[in-house]
Amino acid sequence: MTQSDRESAAEPAPAETSVTATGATESSPWAPFSQRAFRWLWFGVFLSYFGTWMQTVGAQWLVVDAPNAATLVSLVQAANTLPVMLLALPGGVLADSFDRRWLLFTVQVYFFIVGISLTTLTALGFMPPSLLLAFTFALAIGAAVQLPTWQSTIPDLVPRSQLRAATRLEGVSINLARSAGPAIAGLVIAGFGVAAVFALNALSVVFLAVALLLWRRRPGREGQRERFVPALRAGGRYVSHSPVVRRLLLRAMLFVLPGMALWALLPLIANRRLGLGPAGYGALFGALGVGAILAVLILGWLRSRLTTNGLLTPAALIFSAALVIIVLVPNFFAALVTLVFAGLAWTAVISTLNAELQLFLPMWVRARGLAIYMITFTGSMTVGSLIWGLIAQGVGLRLTFFVAAAVMVAGVVAGLFWRLPEIAHLDREPAIYWPEPRLAFDPEPNGGAVLVTVEYTIVADREQAFLEAMEHLGE
Repeated sequence: MTQSDRESAAEPAPAETSVTATGATESSPWAPFSQRAFRWLWFGVFLSYFGTWMQTVGAQWLVVDAPNAATLVSLVQAANTLPVMLLALPGGVLADSFDRRWLLFTVQVYFFIVGISLTTLTALGFMPPSLLLAFTFALAIGAAVQLPTWQSTIPDLVPRSQLRAATRLEGVSINLARSAGPAIAGLVIAGFGVAAVFALNALSVVFLAVALLLWRRRPGREGQRERFVPALRAGGRYVSHSPVVRRLLLRAMLFVLPGMALWALLPLIANRRLGLGPAGYGALFGALGVGAILAVLILGWLRSRLTTNGLLTPAALIFSAALVIIVLVPNFFAALVTLVFAGLAWTAVISTLNAELQLFLPMWVRARGLAIYMITFTGSMTVGSLIWGLIAQGVGLRLTFFVAAAVMVAGVVAGLFWRLPEIAHLDREPAIYWPEPRLAFDPEPNGGAVLVTVEYTIVADREQAFLEAMEHLGE
């Protein structure tokens, strides 16, 4: 078998694709699952997300009867998000500097050790709120490393034409875990106690760890390792000097900040406006998950007909309409339908921005760029939740959602002026200015000294300037 035959045999079978409005190819929604490595790693990451949401519910339930329960429950949520805001960029530096496969595996081992320790101490009855918050913070530190590492690994698992579909499937895994994890955790707590939830979270990382061990990554994908602090500065400098990345971050903020009114205040919608209990509240989250799945099914078709801006604008308008309708609908069924459309629009915007960022970022800085995106995203979620909670406390749910919808529409108008460029056709890999030298023959490893000669061809009228420059160089 020749070298070209081996390369052809190693290539994955082509998946069904279509041509987008910008001339790039768009794969079918499930095409990334034809890549064996992506399929198994995606499922492992989904189980990890699932365990994380179960863990959050278990931690909140453990302090729900404490004298200062409201404060402790909010601190649990803060302990989950704060490390991502603070440490995602260092995590991106690690992902750009080390083998991502082994970095992800190390994080799973860390999750398992911390999770088993948390389970054991909880089962023994030694889990005061302060220690619970410390364990929650410790688990979130691992998430701060895993998130940029995993997302920067996705382009290594699928062809470029399948990257948008793979990013949408990543969004589905997050939304499914967010929808089903809390409901399953409630059943487990009712039957077996909080310690069982913590144990399931620890076990949820085992599948991903095994899948990483079985993954045979193609060699030669890692860049040259950089020192930590210069790499940290380089990542921030790249983002600050890249207009496209800055525009993507701005569009994410304009959407997430008002959109968090729904995520933060949905429990109040379920309880105060619709009169639902825990089961009904879980069903509302499930409707958002259904919308995320529908997004996977139709976004590929839409991308073949719409530009990036042509997709983001109607999706944001649909979500703003959902913000208004959800506080006006009179019954449970109408709320479910509204939230299906909200989940579809949310996934459409977030997955599109994420995919465009992954398509644009070059490999050498990809994890750091994605980490800054996560910091922006998580920070917008945290600030948005706080702002809309305070506004709802003062003016009520209905007016709060009307204001959030108006802010989102204003963001849509701003997006008409701050449009995103179409970048799917760009090749973001570093240019090779100096080609590899061609040898006249293959020397033996110990064949002796090597003489390297460099010849310059100088234009006649530049000869004197060249000689003067070379004389200065010789000195």
